[in-house]
Amino acid sequence: MNLFRKKPIQLLMKESGAKGASLRKELGAFDLTMLGIGAIIGTGIFVLTGVAAAEHAGPALVLSFILSGLACVFAALCYAEFASTVPVSGSAYTYSYATFGELFAWILGWDLILEYGIASSAVAVGWSGYFQGLLAGFGIELPKALTSAYDPEKGTFIDLPAILIILFITFLLNLGAKKSARFNAVIVVIKVAVVLLFLAVGVWYVKPENWTPFMPYGFSGVATGAATVFFAYIGFDAVSTAAEEVRNPQRDMPIGIIVSLLVCTLLYIAVSLVLTGIVPYEQLNVKNPVAFALNYIHQDWVAGFISLGAIAGITTVLLVMMYGQTRLFYAISRDGLLPKVFARISPTRQVPYVNTWLTGAAVAVFAGIIPLNKLAELTNIGTLFAFITVSIGVLVLRKTQPDLKRAFRVPFVPVIPILAVLFCGYLVLQLPAMTWIGFVSWLLIGLVIYFIYGRKHSELNEMARTEEKAG
Repeated sequence: MNLFRKKPIQLLMKESGAKGASLRKELGAFDLTMLGIGAIIGTGIFVLTGVAAAEHAGPALVLSFILSGLACVFAALCYAEFASTVPVSGSAYTYSYATFGELFAWILGWDLILEYGIASSAVAVGWSGYFQGLLAGFGIELPKALTSAYDPEKGTFIDLPAILIILFITFLLNLGAKKSARFNAVIVVIKVAVVLLFLAVGVWYVKPENWTPFMPYGFSGVATGAATVFFAYIGFDAVSTAAEEVRNPQRDMPIGIIVSLLVCTLLYIAVSLVLTGIVPYEQLNVKNPVAFALNYIHQDWVAGFISLGAIAGITTVLLVMMYGQTRLFYAISRDGLLPKVFARISPTRQVPYVNTWLTGAAVAVFAGIIPLNKLAELTNIGTLFAFITVSIGVLVLRKTQPDLKRAFRVPFVPVIPILAVLFCGYLVLQLPAMTWIGFVSWLLIGLVIYFIYGRKHSELNEMARTEEKAG
């Protein structure tokens, strides 16, 4: 039964405040909200909208965004309760350790490594593509060998821009959470301004006849579209990994998580309405639907700003994803389930510096050398799995520890957590079989690592041994 030993919340809180091993508390509600928007608004709004409209939902794309948004809002409320109750690094991994026990926590932690790590590599590759497109606009072209992942048939060997942006983000993260948050806030302002510019220009060219037929592929198309555009919402959960570095987590964590998600949902709904109102949905199956729509109405000067906004958007997604990955590694290694080197803290900046550079190096290798098309698809199922687990966890913790102090409480329990499980469960069932096979394979690899290393080196295991000897 020691596979399901739980880590008491009091112990989690004590460890997070330990002298010489704690992270600097310097973030507020505004920083968290900007981190959330930075993580959510990226390639999703600039890329996925067109494919989802053309192939799945048509003008009913707006319903797809609402459906995905509802799933995320329900899950976000559950995250907010946990983040304000257990303000410790590790997000869903830490919550599971306190609620379901060690084995389940490890499985979820391993799942989140997939979400943050592989997503970071894939996002860096996307950033490289946009950046090279921007350079091409100025007549600058990189040597073919340095433009993409290893593929001798195409003459490419390494994606140099992807590696360089990852190293820059890694350097930035090592400067401390506050400096990273400031950089993120500046870039977020730029990309939100670009989205608002698109709406302000595009709304005058909307033709209501383009919204008919509204649901050409039926509701099943809307549901598939929702599963597709769910990628656009991935990231708000990364805000919860910052809990240990927040000055007043009980108040600020719920604000950061919920406000960032609501702002992004409203922007997504507005963009999908304007986009399908400007261009007939059948023509939106392109890589850059927002820029394409502006070219369609001969507003080429705005399309240039959209490309800049896309680069800014992807940069902040990469920043927050890599930040989440480093804090996740920090939490797991502090518990002994991964080598302790990942939990080593810089005495001056109070950041997990060894972990950050190791994470940066690993993400750079994946992004620079290995094509990640299929692996990137796994981030979706991994995130939905985490959302479902956290939502169930709220119900379990309400039952097992009803007197626990909760700064934020999910309203209408058990209705909201159950709705989160049902919505996320419905979306996860829309994903293809190959994604499921890849996900299960990843979890099996994780179980092997746990039984070979994690179980023996677990801090709870060490404490149990010490108590046995003392007894």
